[in-house]
Amino acid sequence: MPSAAAGGMMQPMRLSIPAPAFPLLSVLAALLAFGQGPPPAGARLTSEETRAAAAVDAGLPGAVLLLERAVNVNSGTMNFQGVRRVADLFAPELERLGFGTTWVDGSAWNRAGHLIAERPGSGSGPHLLLIGHLDTVFEVDSPFQRYQALPDSMVRGPGTSDMKGGDVVMLLALGALREVGALDRLAVTVVLSGDEEKAGTPLELARRDLRQAAERADVAIGFEDGDDDPRTAVIARRGAIGWRLCTSGVPSHSSQIWSETVGSGAVYEAARILAAFGDSLRGEPFLTLNPGLILGGTTVDYDREHNRGRAFGKSNVVAESTWVAGDLRTLSPDQLERAQARMQAIAERHAPHTGAALTFSDGYPPLAPTDGNRKLLALFDGASRDLGFGPVTAVDPARAGAADISFTAGLVQMAMDGVGLMGDGGHTVEETADLRTLPVQAKRVAVLLLRLAATWPETAPASGH
Repeated sequence: MPSAAAGGMMQPMRLSIPAPAFPLLSVLAALLAFGQGPPPAGARLTSEETRAAAAVDAGLPGAVLLLERAVNVNSGTMNFQGVRRVADLFAPELERLGFGTTWVDGSAWNRAGHLIAERPGSGSGPHLLLIGHLDTVFEVDSPFQRYQALPDSMVRGPGTSDMKGGDVVMLLALGALREVGALDRLAVTVVLSGDEEKAGTPLELARRDLRQAAERADVAIGFEDGDDDPRTAVIARRGAIGWRLCTSGVPSHSSQIWSETVGSGAVYEAARILAAFGDSLRGEPFLTLNPGLILGGTTVDYDREHNRGRAFGKSNVVAESTWVAGDLRTLSPDQLERAQARMQAIAERHAPHTGAALTFSDGYPPLAPTDGNRKLLALFDGASRDLGFGPVTAVDPARAGAADISFTAGLVQMAMDGVGLMGDGGHTVEETADLRTLPVQAKRVAVLLLRLAATWPETAPASGH
């Protein structure tokens, strides 16, 4: 429950981080100036929404310091202890907001695990699923390990924008709702996965808890950084699945290639099939098909787990085996199904004296741009305009890769991603975040959630799930 001072006045909620003993927070004045401009003429912020925005400002000092502490903990996906330490930073913050937290051990899928938090609601608002992740792509042997303050309210560090910064945006927005007494109107589930950057296997187990949470939810919001532009959000993400092509041929002296008894061999057959894949699928909007690894020769040793291998062959011997590994990205389940069918048909029409086997592996499903997703973006855009931050438009799906929000597709009525802390250089040692977008994103989310709570179920798309 919100704290109260004498006379019943509510005190600003602050994340439970001690005040710094050094000038780390000298950027706060710039953040407040950037995120606290006067609402535009005709804006329709309610008194409660205005107070929620003020609560975001009050929570900024603790939020910035929490971000630094989280970034300074290495949580590369395979550093299980580090991933758990980041969860141990965020869990108390969620508990102080009234959430019950659970750590789901990831041994069954060879990862650290997930942090899940639940808070029941007592109002008629929607059940929200808020999605983040604890891990980064920078393992313990990476030279990129520490948070660094830069000029102009920028910070550099592993996970600043992807996506410990997004987790902090989530906490800051939830804290603002608690301060104005509105958090009880919403049922909220938070899932912070520990393996978003390198999903565990089997994927069915690794994303089981996220899918189960989506089945109970009405609205899903992901706090990734999207395309690092605060003027956009993500309502469609292409899915990504893996594929493997194995071709075989008749081993023989190279002088007999193309003969009636030997045929063209495994390498030629793989090349023919790949060319046919490209001819058939190239140019379809939002679909990409990439062969990323190929091995061919007399013998092939392909290590699927580590995406590498060895091949032996001679220039005067017709190749007996070829392996090709790649990925397929599509925008909708229908597009995925059609692409797989075309690829299988091509592979099955293999040339004489050759064989071909095409298999697909589990991956991230596509998040199609549904009417419900568009409606959620429209509400987010309206909140942004009324706060004085300008319009928000949809990211081009061609610029949106796979992410955990995709596992909510078809299970929730509305989904949106890319509302986290914005920056640049993700997945590189130049990863940065723009702290000026911290109050902007948290205020947008806070007002959006207040409006969902006030208008649900009227806001729900007519088609339902």
